Amino acid sequence: MTAGLLFASVGVILFALGVAGVLLLEHLLRRILAFNIMGSGTFLVLVGLAQRNGIADPVPQAMVLTGIVVAVAATALALALARRLYVLTGKLELSQDDEA
Repeated sequence: MTAGLLFASVGVILFALGVAGVLLLEHLLRRILAFNIMGSGTFLVLVGLAQRNGIADPVPQAMVLTGIVVAVAATALALALARRLYVLTGKLELSQDDEA
């Protein structure tokens, strides 16, 4: 097993854990964390599979760097919205039972 394939398989596992966390968790901060884990898995897959004849391809690496910057900005926005939700409602859970 090559190092790139190892990175890609760990990335797939992280992505699956992130998807499960986003779908199953109700606490908003945990969902944001699961979304970040899902993004990290995607970055690992891109870096792990971005090789041509044993030489790293710079285009997917540049995409991963851009993705990291976008992920940080999206996380900051999500945390700001979660803080605003906490100020307005006093809780950080998104439950469907509150509408009734």
